[in-house]
Amino acid sequence: MPALSLTTAQRRSLRADAHHLDPVVMVGADGLTAAILKEADQALRAHGLIKVRVFADDRQTRDDVLARLSDELSAAPVQHIGKLLVLWRPKPEPEVAMGAADRKPGPRIVKLVKFSKTGNHRATVSKVKVLGNQRVTAGGLVKRKDTRRQTARVSPKKRTAD
Repeated sequence: MPALSLTTAQRRSLRADAHHLDPVVMVGADGLTAAILKEADQALRAHGLIKVRVFADDRQTRDDVLARLSDELSAAPVQHIGKLLVLWRPKPEPEVAMGAADRKPGPRIVKLVKFSKTGNHRATVSKVKVLGNQRVTAGGLVKRKDTRRQTARVSPKKRTAD
């Protein structure tokens, strides 16, 4: 699997995004093992942009680790500063569970603000959990949603026909 290539503008943007990240994979004295490759692959799949710390003192060894990681994980090497390596790979599209379109909305937190009747006191703020089958009224009460009732209306055309 070949490593991805980036333009300088993409590389600059990714370096800026990786600035605040902490290393999520540490390469120790054993070098790159299968477990480290697996962890780096999982981190790239979850985050897309990761930092790797290599505890080797030799710069050539760290360059080899960066090249091997980028080749085997099909990732783009973004940066190599000291013992820190930055790798990027596009995140895969999340798999949508079957029937997710049929699912109703879940509970949500609604913030209710009730103002005082006199202007001298603060407004009271309360957070309420509203379920999918509930609604908040204008007065701040939580009520069950009413289902739309179908009335047995007779159209004007049928009235005149009778």
